[in-house]
Amino acid sequence: MASGVLFVHNNFPGQFRDLVETLVARGVPCAAIGGATAPGVKGVTIGRYALDRGSTPEIFPLAVRAEADLIRAASALRMARTLKERGFDPAVIVGHPGWGETTFLDEVWPQAKQVIFAEFFYHGRGLDIDFDTEFFELTEGAILRGKSKNAVMALAYADADVIVAPTEFQASTLPPVFRPRVRLIHEGIDTDAIRPGPAEPFVLSDGRTIAPGTPVITHVNNHMEPMRGLHIFARALARLMAEIPQAQVLVFGEDGSRPYGGTSPDGRSWREVCFEGLTLDPARLHFLGKTPHDQLLAAFRLSTAHVYYTYPFVLSWSLVEAIASGCYVIGSDTPPLHDAIEDGVSGKLLPFFDVETLSRALIEACRHPEASAPLRKAARDVAVAKFSRRDGRAAWFALLRELGVEIPEPA
Repeated sequence: MASGVLFVHNNFPGQFRDLVETLVARGVPCAAIGGATAPGVKGVTIGRYALDRGSTPEIFPLAVRAEADLIRAASALRMARTLKERGFDPAVIVGHPGWGETTFLDEVWPQAKQVIFAEFFYHGRGLDIDFDTEFFELTEGAILRGKSKNAVMALAYADADVIVAPTEFQASTLPPVFRPRVRLIHEGIDTDAIRPGPAEPFVLSDGRTIAPGTPVITHVNNHMEPMRGLHIFARALARLMAEIPQAQVLVFGEDGSRPYGGTSPDGRSWREVCFEGLTLDPARLHFLGKTPHDQLLAAFRLSTAHVYYTYPFVLSWSLVEAIASGCYVIGSDTPPLHDAIEDGVSGKLLPFFDVETLSRALIEACRHPEASAPLRKAARDVAVAKFSRRDGRAAWFALLRELGVEIPEPA
């Protein structure tokens, strides 16, 4: 008899870590299919598939992504058959469709219900691709390539019994035909552990310390790229640093990592491109790279204002952690932010391309830090109400039970 859950994610566990670990702790049989470098989760049998071929040389350019996804799908199919031979028979398959692996799994387990994660459905116009043309010319080719990314992903949604999207905006990117099957479940963060607290001295790598009470601007940009507003943020710093000589700026992100929006046209890092020609005090501008999570949370507690800008794309976990920490968020007035920030109530939302307005907002925050106290409290309340891991876990459990998975109550 079918039981348990099969998780499918190229980089398993990905977004499913908390759900998987909690199910395993409750004794629910779980297995997974992932790519060769997927980290895995203790207690979960993972089938790491291997590709038996690469892409076809000189293939029609718009078919490159679809072929790659289908190659992964065929490899995942072989791994699924191996798991079935070992006796695994899931009641539910929970999968991320972004790399194609879920496409053929109903050939192995036709009775299993499929829950497919909806992170982002690409559009040639109206979302990220045509939002900012400063660095990339908007061409018909770019538009068609964007739409082509959906080819195999659309097959996954067509076969899904339920589609889970983390936010209203992410759900809205799906074609209307799929939306009746959507459940909104954000995986959530631990709002009990990530919460406001007293600021403590922040020690930099060179031994200098930033004392509580110092005007501190924080910015998280995991891949250091324009898609998360790096160029706008950089340009806004010039006036801020000139008018607030005590201001310190902490930038978190890995320079040179693979960006969502693609590499820069001339091959330089986006940090080089975005900060080129700007007169900024290097003694007060700190690029901290990829840092331990506790250090990031300490910076949030120290922050006078946290800048989060994004194209119309996936909402970052860092933004949710920032509001859970009680940060005063100055963000872009773009659709992803509308799921987390109400302008003037739980933060400030500004026109994405208006550098001068961002500069003024940062200066005002540094000069009058007490004014943001009500917005900080409201932001924390939003995090607890909309992004609690406890609530996300409960919603997932309710869905899985509805689909036939037995989940014991904790002992």
